[in-house]
Amino acid sequence: MKLKKLFYAVSLSALTALGSTASLAADKIRIATEGAYAPFNMTDEKGELVGFDVDIAKALCAEMKAECDIVAQDWDGIIPGLMGRKYDAIIASMSITEDRLKVVDFSEPYYSNVLAWAAAKGKTLDTSKEGLKGLTVGAQRATIAGLYLEDNLADVVNVKLYDTQDNAYLDLAAGRLDALLSDKFPAYDWLRSADGANFEFKGEDVDIDDKIGIAVRKGDPLKDKFSAAIKAIVDNGTYAEINAKYFPFSIY
Repeated sequence: MKLKKLFYAVSLSALTALGSTASLAADKIRIATEGAYAPFNMTDEKGELVGFDVDIAKALCAEMKAECDIVAQDWDGIIPGLMGRKYDAIIASMSITEDRLKVVDFSEPYYSNVLAWAAAKGKTLDTSKEGLKGLTVGAQRATIAGLYLEDNLADVVNVKLYDTQDNAYLDLAAGRLDALLSDKFPAYDWLRSADGANFEFKGEDVDIDDKIGIAVRKGDPLKDKFSAAIKAIVDNGTYAEINAKYFPFSIY
């Protein structure tokens, strides 16, 4: 939104070679998600993967009449795992970026994302570059938010990056951050929780035309099959039902 997120440098030539052939038969698909990015993908009290991404994955598999297995994978290794054939697709709130398109193919977007600032209630926060000068601002590592901070504000703020979104929230709640930059929709979910009750959005959203898609290996026909299934669940109302389960507004 993990959005919406950039991967660490990998060998493009090696990964492209690995991804040159099609995936496993399309009627049996293994899908990876992160499992640490509420409300899009997380693990419930039973240890099962749940969330918007997981529900979308299941709906797409049902539409394609495919047998699917959804597995958890740490974010930093999620694209290498795809290229290493641990699974056939990634449905994990992944932003479609030029760098990623050099290595993987993406379906049509299944939602759109913006970035938002969060800080303590009652605290004035000027989110202009001059207003943020000298502050400590956090984001999840290898995400669009983290990249935005590094590319645009690292010369004026102390940028702190975290391995998971949850750890960024923890440091904000503990007072170790002055502000957080995050994909808006997971932050919206956290702000409604008990842990986030003393925090709120600040300033204007950062609209970076961020589109979220399903990643597959280069040349894999699953790309077009997922795109067709996304259109189908939008048209038949399934997408809207899933959307309403998590948000009182459309994120498509």
